[in-house]
Amino acid sequence: MKKAKSRIAILGTGGTIAGFIDSTIATTGYTAGAIDIDVLIKAVPQIRDLADISWEQIANIDSSNMCDEIWLRLAKKIAKLFAEGIDGVVITHGTDTMEETAYFLNLTIKSDKPVVLVGAMRPSTAISADGSKNLYNAVALVANKEAKNKGVMVAINDKILSARGVVKTHSLNVDAF
Repeated sequence: MKKAKSRIAILGTGGTIAGFIDSTIATTGYTAGAIDIDVLIKAVPQIRDLADISWEQIANIDSSNMCDEIWLRLAKKIAKLFAEGIDGVVITHGTDTMEETAYFLNLTIKSDKPVVLVGAMRPSTAISADGSKNLYNAVALVANKEAKNKGVMVAINDKILSARGVVKTHSLNVDAF
């Protein structure tokens, strides 16, 4: 018998991963949070091989504008999704405040189910965009049964980082964490 796929919700909050600029070579000067979560998901159809995907746009902001209201909305939405039987959650997020959001959620989400934040250092319109691969990796991580009981994590640049220890060390390099 074929094993059922994990049910994963992807919550969009904006950031560079959802960034847009009318140039394929520009990696700065873009508008963060300009592309909706459904467009990001459509750009990575391979994630549907990993899990049954649902999504919701929670916010679409530059993460430097992250606030308590959005943090609380995220925490409440994740708790509701887990109560409804979702197996895990991926949050697309800007990298400027990713550490703070990850840490807040790590303190407030009471579940053994995985929550993974994912972002990008280059906008989705750049030929060197890193968001699609990062999103795929985040979904693969949440779909993996070994991700349970690990707390909130960050998946970026082929790395898995704990919410308690994640630190952004560079503002432009794809290896920023």
